[in-house]
Amino acid sequence: MIDNHYLSLLAKNYPNAQAAASEIINLRAIMTLPKGTEYFFSDLHGEHDAFLFQLRSASGVVRKKIDELFGESITEEERTLLAKLIYYPESEIPKARRQEKAFDDWCRITIYRLVEICREAASKYTRSKVRKRLPENFSYIIDELLHSNGGANKVHYESEIIRTIVETGMGAEFILELCVLIRDLLIDRLHIIGDIFDRGPHADRIMDTLAGCSGVDIQWGNHDISWMGAACGNPACIANVIRLGISYNNFDLLEDGYGINLRPLSVFAEKVYRGDPCARFQPHLLDKNQYDPVDIPLTAKMHKAIAVIQFKAEARLIKKHPEYRMDDRVFLDKIDFGSGTVRLDGKRYPMLDTFFPTIDPEDPLAMTKEEEDLLKTISYSFRHSERLNKHIRFLYSHGSMYLRSNSNLLYHGCIPLTEDGFFEKVDIGGKVLSGREYLDYLEKVVRNAYFAPECTAERESASDLMWYLWCGRKSPLFGKSKLTVFERYFIADPETHAEVMNPYYRHISNRETCEMILREFGLDPTFSHILNGHVPVRLKEGESPVKGGGLLFMIDGGISKAYQKQTGIGGYTFIDNSRYLALAEHKPLKPGSLVGEDTPKVMIVKSIPQRVTVGDTDIGRAIKRQVEELTALLQSYRNGTIQER
Repeated sequence: MIDNHYLSLLAKNYPNAQAAASEIINLRAIMTLPKGTEYFFSDLHGEHDAFLFQLRSASGVVRKKIDELFGESITEEERTLLAKLIYYPESEIPKARRQEKAFDDWCRITIYRLVEICREAASKYTRSKVRKRLPENFSYIIDELLHSNGGANKVHYESEIIRTIVETGMGAEFILELCVLIRDLLIDRLHIIGDIFDRGPHADRIMDTLAGCSGVDIQWGNHDISWMGAACGNPACIANVIRLGISYNNFDLLEDGYGINLRPLSVFAEKVYRGDPCARFQPHLLDKNQYDPVDIPLTAKMHKAIAVIQFKAEARLIKKHPEYRMDDRVFLDKIDFGSGTVRLDGKRYPMLDTFFPTIDPEDPLAMTKEEEDLLKTISYSFRHSERLNKHIRFLYSHGSMYLRSNSNLLYHGCIPLTEDGFFEKVDIGGKVLSGREYLDYLEKVVRNAYFAPECTAERESASDLMWYLWCGRKSPLFGKSKLTVFERYFIADPETHAEVMNPYYRHISNRETCEMILREFGLDPTFSHILNGHVPVRLKEGESPVKGGGLLFMIDGGISKAYQKQTGIGGYTFIDNSRYLALAEHKPLKPGSLVGEDTPKVMIVKSIPQRVTVGDTDIGRAIKRQVEELTALLQSYRNGTIQER
């Protein structure tokens, strides 16, 4: 029953029976359209070029549409060039201007072809929805071309529009806008299942790309949380993102992308570690810096300097929060500086590096004044980086710990489970929580870390927990027993490097476990699925991304170059459209290339016998509610309860 007060408010937007009936007609028609195509990516790890190619190619769908429309009428080479134009019009249009003798003719032909592709891409949507995505300068013209019936009465009209576009010198600009529109229409919703940051060179450019997308959501990963924690002022998170950035030679990202001042760190490291080769701290050279080339020996010194600062900052947090139960992750006070050994888990190990000029054996966890000052300087850069904080706010406004979307459950890491496969109970914040309640509580904490009033206990406690979410053993974003950074730097014995995965990763092979998780989050296992990232699928070793009898899809396929030796591929895209669910398996981009293989291997993981419509989606359920409300308003007009205007 809808009360009259609400209906009177609704009447302000629909002032008479005709207006209400018209909207009911419109909404019911919308519900019969096919649902839009959703794309799911995970673990992008700063690989902007690879992600941009997969996004702009719609994971092979752009090329598929071109082949369907023009397979019989133009050559394969022409179809390849047309696809490349849609992916990268900014570079392909100037190239055509240089190479085409009759550039105006090329523009006319290209516009005709792009309009055909655009019509196909727009066919799922209402005219109103397409209009909202049209570029402002050409909205009327494109609208006319897209919705012309192409009959005899309009053929000269269409030709004249295109001829005039080219004659007025607007052909190149019009082509660019059509390419952008095609890409936008082919992806109705974009889901990023965590870990945008670290390892790859340009997480900043990925964030800029996402901010320009019309429909996007993000499920936070532990690497994202580490950056968010750094922006909240957490010293351990700040040291961690700097350490990882230096480790992967990401100076362009840190200094040019976000304006983080690393000069004081380089001066400090050169002074303190002069003469120390810092052999254990040589950076990974997966990518070259364009703007900030750094001397490799100096990079190694900076790497070691910030690592030691991080171990001290983490020790402070662990001592401050005994409830984290992470005392075993404090290391510097377990070093015997005389013998050059360290005691871990009751066993003593020789250390691979024993040069620690900033550690006082009498008080090994204390920072020197220089280290304190250095951390304050870097922290200031994080707090005052306009671009970084713009991106962090986007992570907050478009992000969450998990998401339920159209019968899909999305989260990055895991839902912590016990050894026997039940939800693990976690004592946190004075409460014992598990499953969905635990993630809901953590989301509130994450938001408090950035938005709670400054200099309050609430904000400080939340900021501290951001580091725990990065690497705590019961963090759903981490999902391991420990993060063995110290051990990998300083201990040769590989048994100390082991990181035991949460039992979740074993139990998700069972359909019953996945059904239990879906029910916990209010979804029906009969037709719902889980989309999960975080752990690269070892495809080379025969591992399948499909788990739980087809209920869970692990879609970290190694878009990050750091993981491609393990996975053997260049990443996955999960595609959910009105007819099927599919996994697109990508090949790695060749070094220095922006364009990869645009026909990825696509595996249909579930065919849908009856086409899914808008009415079957979350938006459809909201529309049905609107129709009910408008129907009640229409009835009120007809029986005189509410007066028409």
